[in-house]
Amino acid sequence: MSEPILSVRDLNVSFPSEYGTVRAVQDLSYEVHKGEALAIVGESGSGKSVSSLAVMGLLPRTAAISGEIEMLGQRMFELDDKQLSRLRGNTISMVFQDPLSALTPVYRVGDQIAEVVRIHHPETSKAQARQRAEELLDAVGIPEPGRRASQYPHEFSGGMRQRAMIAMAIANEPELIIADEPTTALDVTIQAQVMDLLKSAQELIGAATVLITHDMGVVAGFADRVLVMKESRMVELGTVDEIFYSPREKYTQDLLAAVPRADAGEAGASRSVAGSAMQKLADLGEDRPPREELPTVLEVEDLAKVFPITKGAIVRRKIGEQRAVDGISFDIREGECLALVGESGSGKTTTLMEIMQLRTPQEGTIRIGGKETGALTRKERATLRSDITVVFQDPMASLDPRMPIADIIKEPMRVQGYSKERMDERVDWLLKMVGLLPEHAARFPTEFSGGQRQRVGVARALACDPKLIILDEPTSALDVTVQAGVLAMLADLRARLGVSFLFVSHDLSVVRHISDRIAVMQKGRIVELGDTEEVFTNPQHPYSQELLSAVPIPDPEVARSRRREAIDRKAFEGTFGGFLPDREGSE
Repeated sequence: MSEPILSVRDLNVSFPSEYGTVRAVQDLSYEVHKGEALAIVGESGSGKSVSSLAVMGLLPRTAAISGEIEMLGQRMFELDDKQLSRLRGNTISMVFQDPLSALTPVYRVGDQIAEVVRIHHPETSKAQARQRAEELLDAVGIPEPGRRASQYPHEFSGGMRQRAMIAMAIANEPELIIADEPTTALDVTIQAQVMDLLKSAQELIGAATVLITHDMGVVAGFADRVLVMKESRMVELGTVDEIFYSPREKYTQDLLAAVPRADAGEAGASRSVAGSAMQKLADLGEDRPPREELPTVLEVEDLAKVFPITKGAIVRRKIGEQRAVDGISFDIREGECLALVGESGSGKTTTLMEIMQLRTPQEGTIRIGGKETGALTRKERATLRSDITVVFQDPMASLDPRMPIADIIKEPMRVQGYSKERMDERVDWLLKMVGLLPEHAARFPTEFSGGQRQRVGVARALACDPKLIILDEPTSALDVTVQAGVLAMLADLRARLGVSFLFVSHDLSVVRHISDRIAVMQKGRIVELGDTEEVFTNPQHPYSQELLSAVPIPDPEVARSRRREAIDRKAFEGTFGGFLPDREGSE
């Protein structure tokens, strides 16, 4: 085997804190060879990102580092800042998790890509570098690259910004690309396109790639080898097939078992922890009367919301309008979960806002418990707010960090006039209901993990015995094992309390394990509405088919067969291209 591109041996990274030394990475060793894709996986806090920043030489000065990192035989810890700068963006490049924070907001995208070229090729003229930037933007699938190169990062969508980051990363055909959670917060179709492009770029320029992620579905279709980390240490290293099909360590087995699969069907209940939620709901459905006989909790009829498009800094004038929601209709019955899915901009959030306002909608009708929201008195509206509650996407942002958990849960009950005795009783009951302990009541949100904070959010939503809970991306920020626990909890609550859910998500794997019915939204309209299994097994609308085909499947054989988007080699042989022939000729 050839010499490795990157060699990490006995890497240790620690940080000082008020509670003592935090050991972020301990005794980590691995190698990456030319053309190889290594995925580093694990839950939050396992040390994945810290290890990649150590390789890039981007850790803060407070970090204590020991061990050895070699890049093409060069010892990285012996290089000064100037020498490291020559490597970054040229020999080694990085695709960051949040492209908006990685790109400079006051410089045009094309100029930022051109700058990367000119820094490492000073003989290149501005015109040549600009041409190279446009070629690269075209290569990663950005339309009208000439025009887009003159735009700023905020004028790009999330997926386009990530494509621009990939273009910047491959501009100088590096030997190693590090991608740190490159698909976070992206829609499922954009996520698939980004990973296809990254894989194509790796193969085209022959680079080694280190992928940092918690998404096992993404790993299955991208990686050659997988390194599993837990609590700052490596627990297992093997080929992608070895890790997925015959994992040796229990932690790896548990990690894979927690992954919800969009292709699982009923068999998923026997293969995954998340599948237990699916099985619980299936058992619940056996004893439930036909849907038509159940009371209607929420009814939305011909709902529309139009936003004006205005122009002018001093005198604003209307130049058009945007129909964010365009005549949608659906209903939710008692004890039922309806999932609202679709890409960003499809109208999901606008629909939620129209429902939660409990007012007369701009167009259409909303009924809760048979009552039109537009006909409610102020008192009725206040009372109804206890019947429809919300669990938000970011539990930390939705919980007051200055209030103990008990007071947070009591707050909606206090508004509804509950007595102190009854509130105290319900706090203990609610904490037990969501899998927390009564002694947790005195703690503050900062003392809990992300999954525990989300359980507190659910307990608060249940405080006043609601008929409907709106769940807005409740698992998007959670590790896969924590996510599986939250899904199982939600299924258990439905089984025990009979509460209805409106579940909003872009994660179709999660949706399949929690919902009874699915409404697929595109450009403000519902393009498909039906039972979950019917939509997954036999989608009728082309957009539904596109969404489902893009869902990452945690199975290497399945994932490898679904590659679609690629970078055209001729993009590297344009006006300023030509690195590839030079590299190949030198070998």
